[in-house]
Amino acid sequence: MSIFRDKQIKHFLIFVAIYNILLVGIASWFYQNQIAETKSMFVEHDTAIISSLLEQGVSNEVIATAIFNTEVSTNGTELLKFLGIGENSIGNSLPYFSQFHHYSLIKICFIGIVLIFVLLLGIFVFLWSRNQLFQQAGKVINNYIQNDYSYHLPQNSEGEIFRVFASVEQLATMLQSQKETEHRTKEFLKNTISDISHQLKTPLAALAMYQEIIEAEPDNVETVKEFSTKIGAALKRMEQLILSMLKITRLDTGNIVFEKTLYPVKEVVENAINELTTRAIHEEKQIIIYGEPNQMLICDMDWTGEAIGNLVKNALDHTEPGKTIHITWEKSPTMLRIFVSDNGNGIAPEDIHHIFKRFYRSKHSLDTPGIGLGLPLAKSIIEGQGGLISVQSDLHRGTTFTISFLTKS
Repeated sequence: MSIFRDKQIKHFLIFVAIYNILLVGIASWFYQNQIAETKSMFVEHDTAIISSLLEQGVSNEVIATAIFNTEVSTNGTELLKFLGIGENSIGNSLPYFSQFHHYSLIKICFIGIVLIFVLLLGIFVFLWSRNQLFQQAGKVINNYIQNDYSYHLPQNSEGEIFRVFASVEQLATMLQSQKETEHRTKEFLKNTISDISHQLKTPLAALAMYQEIIEAEPDNVETVKEFSTKIGAALKRMEQLILSMLKITRLDTGNIVFEKTLYPVKEVVENAINELTTRAIHEEKQIIIYGEPNQMLICDMDWTGEAIGNLVKNALDHTEPGKTIHITWEKSPTMLRIFVSDNGNGIAPEDIHHIFKRFYRSKHSLDTPGIGLGLPLAKSIIEGQGGLISVQSDLHRGTTFTISFLTKS
C-alpha cells in the first residue's frame, strides 16, 4: 500500500508496533511480579502465624498439619468472622494485603503514567513532524502564488502526500513555463517591433526627402523621374523588409505548419532558383546544379525552396561577374545534404559567427544589396523542419552553405 511508503507514517507505525510490544512486555513483567509478590506475602504471613504458634507451645506436627491443610471447616469460618476477617474486611485488619495493595497501586500508576507519556510523546512527534511538513509546503505554495519558483516542495519520500506534492510541483512547473513563454513572447514582439521600426526609419526618411525634392522641382522631368525611381526602390525594400519580418515572426512563434511531402531534390532546387536564373544571366553569373536526380527529400516544397533561394541570393550578392554558384546534393544512410557554394568574396572570420543574426551587415559588404534577413529566414525555415544549416568560408576564395536533413532508414 502506498500509505506505507510515507516515511513519517512508516516511522509512526513502527513506533506503534514497538509501543504495543513494550505494552505486552510490561504487562507480562507486571503479571510475573505480582505472582512473586503474592507468593512472598503468603510466605511472610504463614511465617508470622507459625512463629506465633511456636511461641505458644504448639507442636511442629500440629503446625505442619495446619499449614498444609486445604479443607475448610465451619468452625474455622466462624472464627474468622468473629475475628473480623473476610472478603469485605478493611485493609487495617489485613496488614499484608494492605501493604501488597498499596505497592501494587503505586506500580500500576507509575507504569501507566510512563506508558501514557511515551504514547503521547510519539503522537506529538508524529503530529509535529507532519505539521512542519505542511508548513514548509504552505510556504512554498505561497511563493508559487507570488510567482517565486526558486523553492520546491519536498520530494524526498513516497506516499500519498508526496504524490500530491509532486502534482503541485508539476503544476507549478507548467505555470512557470507558461509565464516564461509569455515573457519571451512579449520580449520577442517588443524586439520585433523595435527592429521593424529601426529598419523602416531609413527608407521612410529617404521617401520623405525624395518627396520634398519632387515637390521642389515639379517641372523638372528628369528629377521627378529619377527620384520616382528611387521612391519605387525604397518602397520595394520596405515591402521586402516587412514580408521577411512577418515570415520570421510566424516561424519563430510556431504559426507556420510545414506541409511535408516526398519530392525529388532536383525538383526542390529547380523550384528555388526558378526566378534567380534571369538575375544571374543579367549579372553575367552562372548557376550550376548537379546531383543524383533520383534522390528524394521529405520537406515543404515552397518553404524549403525559399530557404535555398535566399542562400543563392546571398551568393549572387557576393560574387563578381563571371563567377559561378554551384548547388549540389548527396545522400548518406542517415543524412541528405544540399550544398550551395560560390567562389566569391567569402566571409571574414570575425563575421562568420554573426551572419545568421537578424539585420547583421558586415562592414565588408555595406555596398552590397540586402537587408540582413535572408540568412536568418533560411535558418528558421530549415530548423523549423528539423534540419540544420551550417557555413564554411575562406575570405576572397568563396563560401559553402550546407543544409542537412535526417533521412528515414
